[in-house]
Amino acid sequence: MPVFLVGKTGRAGQVGLAGRAGRLVLFGLCLAPSVAVAQVPFDQAVAELSNPEPENRLRAATLLKGAAYPEAALPLAKAVLDAEDAVQFEAIAAELNIFLATKIVPKKRVGLVVEVRTKIAAEAAFSAGPLALGAMPVPLEVLTALRTAARDNNPRVGLEALYAFGALASEPTGAVRRELRQMSGPELAAMVGSSDEALRAASVRVIGRVYSAHASDDEVDTSVGDAVITALNDQNKLVKLASMETLGAMRYGRAVEALTRLFEYYKQGELAEGALDALAHIAHPASIPLFTSQLAAKSSVMKTMAIEGLARSGDSSQMDAIEAALKGQHDERVIFAGTFASAMLENGSIERIADALLRPKQRELAKQYLAELAKGRANALGRYAQDPDAGVRADIADILGFSGDAAAKPIVESLIKDEDKQVALAAERAALRLRGSDARGDR
Repeated sequence: MPVFLVGKTGRAGQVGLAGRAGRLVLFGLCLAPSVAVAQVPFDQAVAELSNPEPENRLRAATLLKGAAYPEAALPLAKAVLDAEDAVQFEAIAAELNIFLATKIVPKKRVGLVVEVRTKIAAEAAFSAGPLALGAMPVPLEVLTALRTAARDNNPRVGLEALYAFGALASEPTGAVRRELRQMSGPELAAMVGSSDEALRAASVRVIGRVYSAHASDDEVDTSVGDAVITALNDQNKLVKLASMETLGAMRYGRAVEALTRLFEYYKQGELAEGALDALAHIAHPASIPLFTSQLAAKSSVMKTMAIEGLARSGDSSQMDAIEAALKGQHDERVIFAGTFASAMLENGSIERIADALLRPKQRELAKQYLAELAKGRANALGRYAQDPDAGVRADIADILGFSGDAAAKPIVESLIKDEDKQVALAAERAALRLRGSDARGDR
């Protein structure tokens, strides 16, 4: 019999926990062997998470996973550290489902005949990126429980918990983000040295998410950044590439020398491109000669990265060299990077980049560029918040949410009332991030 939860509904994060939890009722949950079909109050189901019988705790965690109500987040944090692996897996999946923008129905019947099961996988949620989350703050207690469970004796539980932690750790802003980064550093750095390849790769990737560069962030602790530099020497190619990507996301200046040596060693191919891309994101002044040398590269990928690196360097004197490299150029990606450079170095128009939000092949790159360009350009982006295409309006909300620009708040708040549910969700998520930016002093 399918299990489900009913109660007073409302937009996530807008209903008081204590007020709603008492009215929720769970149907179809057998919490004790002697009860065939029970009607159980929400607080009783939560209490079952502490039941001495593992199967009762498992049933409760499974039901709460499917229900995905915010009220269950804190009680489930304790279940993440349960003594039984099966309970831990369900609790980890439940925490993810609570905070995902699109809830996953773990089990449903189709035509009363076929039962469809959908797994909630932490790595998939992590790989979907920060925008896979909804517009609700993730309690620090939940993140702490997941990070602790990442050290579980069962490697499978540990890996699932670590990716879940990384997926949800991109949400916090302000003081919570600072505390999270301070608390997480030693544990994540230690995991980079794990003997388990999957755990090494996951820890490096998660560090990239938790310590990705935001305006006014404290500098990355050297014990964390240097641990990722060490991982550049890993024998596993995927760990090497993940390390490069993470160092770029952190914009970790101490990695410039090591990444430059790797680029010069490999010269071409995937690892060389990974090293150059990381350097282009760090955009340290010491890398400018390397970037200018790659403007003449035969590879359009290398040339694109070089232009991006020069754009992020902030050295406007490099624009002449970029324009010279663009002459006679037909590759769209290289030309697009040139437009990004013009906007970054000469305060050029962002119109062509914003228009690319309507082109599927360029949309994701356009969002990345606009997120870097957004601060101080809220008014220029604001006109796209009125675009007839709902996808563009949602993209603009998300972009402004990452801008840390107080001027973006009125635009985002107006989109919360949008008729399209996805636009409204993106705007709520952006408003949450901007409130955190105010707390960090990113204005």
